[in-house]
Order: sequence, then C-alpha cells, then structure tokens
Amino acid sequence: MSNSEAASLKRPAYLAMMSLGALGVVYGDIGTSPLYAMRESFESHGLEVMQENILGVLSLVFWSLLIVISIKYLTVVMRADNEGEGGILALTALIIPSRQPLHHTDRRRWILVMVGLFGTALLYGDGMITPAISVLSAVEGIQVATPVLEPYILPIASVILIGLFLIQRHGTGTVGRIFGPVMVLWFSILALLGLPHIFANPEVLSALNPVHAVRFFANNGWNGFLALGSVFLVVTGSEALYADMGHFGKAPIETSWYVVVFPALVLTYFGQGAFLLDNPEGIANPFYLMAPGWAVWPLVVIATGATIIASQALISGAFSLTMQAIRLGYLPRMRILHTSASESGQVYIPAVNWSLMIAAVGLVVGFRSSSNLAAAYGIAVSMTMVITTVLIYVVMREVWGWSAGLSGIVAAGFLFVDLAYFGANLFKIPDGGWFPLVIGTGIFTFMTTWKKGRQLLNARLRQDELPIERFVGSVAKTAAVRVPGTAVYMYSHPGGTPPALLANLRHNEVLHETVVLVSVVTSDIPRVPRAARTDVWDLGLGFFQVVLKYGFMEQPDVPQALTDITMKGFGIDPDDTVYILGRETVLATDRPGMAIWREKLFALMARNAMNAARFFHLPPDRSLEIGVNVEI
Repeated sequence: MSNSEAASLKRPAYLAMMSLGALGVVYGDIGTSPLYAMRESFESHGLEVMQENILGVLSLVFWSLLIVISIKYLTVVMRADNEGEGGILALTALIIPSRQPLHHTDRRRWILVMVGLFGTALLYGDGMITPAISVLSAVEGIQVATPVLEPYILPIASVILIGLFLIQRHGTGTVGRIFGPVMVLWFSILALLGLPHIFANPEVLSALNPVHAVRFFANNGWNGFLALGSVFLVVTGSEALYADMGHFGKAPIETSWYVVVFPALVLTYFGQGAFLLDNPEGIANPFYLMAPGWAVWPLVVIATGATIIASQALISGAFSLTMQAIRLGYLPRMRILHTSASESGQVYIPAVNWSLMIAAVGLVVGFRSSSNLAAAYGIAVSMTMVITTVLIYVVMREVWGWSAGLSGIVAAGFLFVDLAYFGANLFKIPDGGWFPLVIGTGIFTFMTTWKKGRQLLNARLRQDELPIERFVGSVAKTAAVRVPGTAVYMYSHPGGTPPALLANLRHNEVLHETVVLVSVVTSDIPRVPRAARTDVWDLGLGFFQVVLKYGFMEQPDVPQALTDITMKGFGIDPDDTVYILGRETVLATDRPGMAIWREKLFALMARNAMNAARFFHLPPDRSLEIGVNVEI
C-alpha cells in the first residue's frame, strides 16, 4: 500500500469504504463457517448435546476466534508485511531478503524456505475444498425447507460451482462492489438469528469463561480433544486476513473484524448454542433450524450468495498466489490475464481456474455432503498456521529485532494452540484429510522440481557462456555485417552472451545495428518503483545491456519498459525492432542433478510452459525463437 493510500485511511469515509470492501472479500470463509461448524463439533465425534458440552464448545469457539484471529493474526502476523503485501509466500520472501542471498549451503534458511513453500502448496488444497463445502452447506438448507428436493442438492451445488468458475474470466471488479453490502446483510442476519435465542437462554453467555472449555476436555477426554478438529472450522479463513492485506491494508481489515464480523459470529454461535439447549435434536442443522420456518428459503438464497463470495475470495487468492510463485521461479510461465485496468492485483489464470473447478465439483460429487467434506477440511489450514508461526518467529528475531525470550514466549503461545488444532485434525486423514495433503504434496513437488530444474538448466547454459565484453570485442575485430534495425535478445544472465545471439550470428552471419540484451530480474519485494525499474549499460558498437527489475506481484511488459528508457544514444522504434528468444528443449539424462523421474517431470513442465513472448508481452509479429537442446 502506497503512502498516499495509507494517509487516506486516516479519513473516516475512506476507511469505511475500504472496510466495506475488506468485509466482502476477506471474511467470506470465516463468515460462512456457522453453516456447519457447530453441527460438526458434536455429530462428528458423537458428543451428547447437553448443557455442559454446549457451553464447552461455545467457550472453545469464542476463545479460538479471540486468540487466533484477534491476537495472532491481527495483532502480530499482520505486522509482517512485505512492502504492504501479506500471505505465506510473501512472508517466505521476507525471511530471504536480497541482502541475505539463499544458498543451498545455508541449510537452516533453505529448510525455512522449503517449509514456507510447502505451506503455500497446502493452500491450493484449501482453495479446492472451500468452494465445495461452503456452497454445498448452503444448498443443504433446501432439505430443511422441503425434503422433497433433497435428491437435487448435489446437482444444484455443482451447477452453482460451475457457474462461479465460468464467470471468473470477467474479473471481480464489477461484482466486487456488491460483495461488501451483501456480506453486511449476511453478518446482520447472523446476529439477528442468534439474539432471540440468547435472550431466551442468557446462561449461554457464561461460556465466555474459559473454565467451561477446561471442563469440556475433562468431561469428554479423548473425544473432547478430537472435537477441536471441528471447532477449528470457525477460524479456517484466518490465512485470508494476512493474504489479502495488500489489497486493503491492516486498518480496514481490523475495523471490519471488530465492528462487524467478531460480534456477529459470537452472537450467531451463542445463538445456536442457546437454541440447542431447548432443542438438542436440532443439532442435525442448527443454523437453519433455529430460523423461523418462513425464513428458511430466503436464508438459503442469502447463504448461497455468501458462500459464493467466500469461494470467490479463495479463488482470487489462488490466482494471486500462482502469479507470485511464477514470478519467484517456483512455477512455469502460465497465461495471466489482468481483469482490471486500475487494480494490478486482479488477475485471472485460466489453467488454475479450470483445475479448481474440476476439483471442487469432483469433491461435491465424491464426498456428497458438507459433513463428509468437513472431515477433509482443516488439516491443510492447520498445518499452514503452524508453518506461519514458525516463520513469524524468524521474522521477530531477524527482521523486527525482538529478543529471543520475547519471541520465544509469543511463538510458543501460538504454537501451543496451532499444534493442538493440528493434532486433532491429524485424525481426519483416513476420512478425507488425505486429499489436501496429497494435493499439497503434489504441488510442492512441482514447485521444487521446477525451481531445481531451472537452476540445473541455467547452470548447463552457463558452462560455456561467453562474457558479453569478449563477444563485443570479437565483433570489432571480425567486422560482422550490420543490418538496419534493432534486435532485442532476452537472456536471464546479465553479462553473458545469449546463446540465441551466437546461433543467429553463426547461421545468418549478420548483426543488427542496435543489439539490446534484456534480462528480467524478479525482486523479493511485491512491486518495484518505476524509477528503479531499469539499469542500462552502453557496451559500445551499438550493444546495450538492460536489466529490468519487477516485484513478485508484477507482470513484466518488456516493450513498454524499453520504450520508457530515456538515455542518450538509446532508443527503441517499435516498428523497427525484432525480439529474439532462446527456446530450450530439455533432455533428461543420467547426469548428476536430479532423479531421472524429476528430470522427466521438469522436461514435461518446460514443454507445456507458456510461450515466453506472450508472457513478456512481446509483439507476436515481431518475435522469433531459436531452439537449442540442453541435457540436464
């Protein structure tokens, strides 16, 4: 967030507008948990629906919201912003700043990066399950309104999910303006549903006392501990608070939480508890059953809208996460479409969108109910929260300069809670928790294979690399034929001679009058100021070396960046410029580096990566590629 935006947040009207936007995007996942969290806390573990257990679960819910959201994320974690951006990948980049380059010999830091990367991979599993469980739990209200339509629940949920993914290509800009008001309505309904039941049974407010949580564990023993895995559902959207910080800033997210979300959630959960005191049989679906009969159908419609918004936030987050991973070199190039002319963070990635759609619909069809999906939900998020705590400890010590004692106390407190949730969720693995772990492990394998493969590929290319100064010197001696125009060679290693340039000279025996060697470097900050974007060196004889620096949240536009350069003797005429790139064909061999199966996987990923010319926004009619075989 820029300084001007930060200053604007001090104005009440602007803060209110940003808080409304944050309400619509950030809190959808947490805000739709009341549809199923209370039910799962009892039914999944066979707990008796009686007063002591109800008060115990409510106490756990309240203190979970307070400790995890209010204290951990809003007070501590969101202080760790990477130039205004949040999220576990941005946090990972924060602990390996450019002043401390990462080397494989730095074992401790390498492990931290791998841990952060695995946490990132796990979030994709969350992005698949959240739309499925949210939409399905909302549509299940139909069977409360009329059991006759129960056979149509799965088809209706599937159609809604397909429709949701089909509209992603249009972007969230237009729809986003109505997200906030819809979620204001949703949270107002949550509060209004709970209030009458709390007035009828005010004794539920005693659950604010944590003693009830302690008694719950004492009375229920092992089943009480396992119930934590379902209570955890009330905070499953906590990572979204941190990930969306770059879009709204800390103040609007905090304001939305304390003014609207936290009070509404407490009222609706305590309202469900109060309802269950008089109607223990209502545990089958306390959210819908505690509403008046006439309100069930409207509630189904509004709940479905709220779950679509919750799903939208996770889908958009997956797009942003993928763009960050591509720019940091952990995923191959993909087609990225910007859906807003004014908001750089609004992107659409078709490959990710269709993958998420297939997974979400498959989950609905495969698990068949939100209760079954709840068994798969939580393990990935709880593991990611543990990883966030580990990384934030490193930030406390190395970035903030906190003492070992203070950092240890804070991190240990968070870790105690995180590990309790994670331990309870581990027992969900046989019942479906394996799914996000398999997805996370698979994506982690792709990410590490791509990163390692690119390192090996670059090492092979640089083995016989000719320094550009020597090449320019040889050109002066050989008096190569120069033809009019400008040739831009894309090459990732500044100071080296691009293999495509050598191949072009060898086969065509000519050089352009102006030769520009362009290297695109991704910084460990989200965005690079335009003034610091470009470094240019005049190498003589019409040769120029250009280094373009972009942040990991930016999409490079090479022609525009070259046009913006103002340097004496340097100028690009778009109509007289050709862009030349090298296209490496990767050949898997038994050479040292990676296991042969990973080399074959990398070769497959390289073949299916997006064309570099499109990724760098090069004009297709003025771009050409020169192929080269590389053994790794």
